[in-house]
Amino acid sequence: MLNRLKRPEIFIAIGYLLFCFWYTNTGGPLTSAEIDAHLAQLKKGDGAPQNLRVVEDFMRRDTGNQFIMVNLIDLNPTPPNLPATGPDPDPMALVDHYMAHMYPTMFLRASHPIYLAPVQASAIDLLNAPGASDWTQTALMRYRSRRDIMEIITDPRFSERHDYKLGAMLKTIAIPTEPSFNLGDPRLLLGLIAVILVLLFRRRT
Repeated sequence: MLNRLKRPEIFIAIGYLLFCFWYTNTGGPLTSAEIDAHLAQLKKGDGAPQNLRVVEDFMRRDTGNQFIMVNLIDLNPTPPNLPATGPDPDPMALVDHYMAHMYPTMFLRASHPIYLAPVQASAIDLLNAPGASDWTQTALMRYRSRRDIMEIITDPRFSERHDYKLGAMLKTIAIPTEPSFNLGDPRLLLGLIAVILVLLFRRRT
């Protein structure tokens, strides 16, 4: 099969396989030693999640698969004055300063936003959730693995900017989900593009 492929087709195939290898967690689930080390690091930092018990359970039930964090955000119209954003800042200035660290470290780990959108109205359907009707932003963040997000939030640079995240928001909800069906997965989309490119190349030759 390989000897029938021509050079451009080989480059396309190798490029696609390299992307899939980088984009997919190949390290398996978190080990007990990794979990204990992350918990110890979180307890020392200022940016520890509010509910460590839930974080620990999330790590111990690791499947090794990608997951998507579903975020609901209510921005603070009067955020505090912090050194990097100055007096009377826009809340998005605090968010941008916080994400200026998050985005590079996420991208290095094949993690990234897949959906960002402002909310257009209060909750249309709300049941037994007082105080949860009003939000200003939504976001879906893809993480390659639970190991990746734990490496991100235990990085000392994360806690250095955590005050900007807290100051930018009146309230927020972040719920991890593991997709069972996702037509927007880049591995699928790039796979289709790679097949189309190979077919086009063969037609020209």
